[in-house]
Amino acid sequence: MKAHLSVFALATILIVSIGIAPAFGQIQNSIVVTVDKASYSEGETILVTGEVRDLYSGTPVSMIVEAPNGNVVSIAQITIGADKKFSTEITAGGALMKSGGVYTVTVQYGTENRSATASFEFDGSTMAPQGSTISVEGSSDLIGYEITGGKLLSIMPDVDANSLIISIDAFNDGSLTLTIPRSVADALLENGQDDEYFVLIDGEEVDFDETRSETDRKLTIAFPVGAEEIEIIGTFVVPEFGTIAAMILAVAIISIIAVSARSRLSIMPRY
Repeated sequence: MKAHLSVFALATILIVSIGIAPAFGQIQNSIVVTVDKASYSEGETILVTGEVRDLYSGTPVSMIVEAPNGNVVSIAQITIGADKKFSTEITAGGALMKSGGVYTVTVQYGTENRSATASFEFDGSTMAPQGSTISVEGSSDLIGYEITGGKLLSIMPDVDANSLIISIDAFNDGSLTLTIPRSVADALLENGQDDEYFVLIDGEEVDFDETRSETDRKLTIAFPVGAEEIEIIGTFVVPEFGTIAAMILAVAIISIIAVSARSRLSIMPRY
């Protein structure tokens, strides 16, 4: 009886050992991914980690993070280490990650059949947009704005570059929406049709969203934390105050010369 019990116990140990062996060796799935927490608040760091079963030299892991409505909020290519593991960090919140809900992290390693997902909950953005209007030298028309993740400091025209120079203090990833009257700045083709603006953030060209009307153009520009200057380049911008002053002075001088000449003519003796 004891012999039978011993055989049964040994068999049980072998079966259990075989069943748990993969946990200490190679992963069963081609790729796995996890996040370090179930939920995050704005500004927290989301740590994404994972591991691949087979290592393919020079092939990174592609990562996409989607919002509850399916919009893509983050894309990254992640390098895999010699230990077949990978990791990256995302900051919760910012210009694209605003709404609360469940976000999905999808990683893919080469082909679609080597993919995995993880999810986390985001509390939602607590940063309400700050907005108002701001004046520009050389124009009585005001530019309307809304900004998240930063503070708008000033908007100055650059006549030589046909651009608006916007100074901001970006203490987080955010976005700036400007409603620019066409009388202040515009981008037009030679035939008078609308042309595209060029937008630079700290000297680097960036994409932006735009809507247009007969009287103004509305631009929404996403910026990263630490950004200092946004430049919007078109084909026309109101002249700076100095230019206007020079024009006024030139007109005044011409008027004085004309009046002086007329006065001299009026006092000359007639024969």
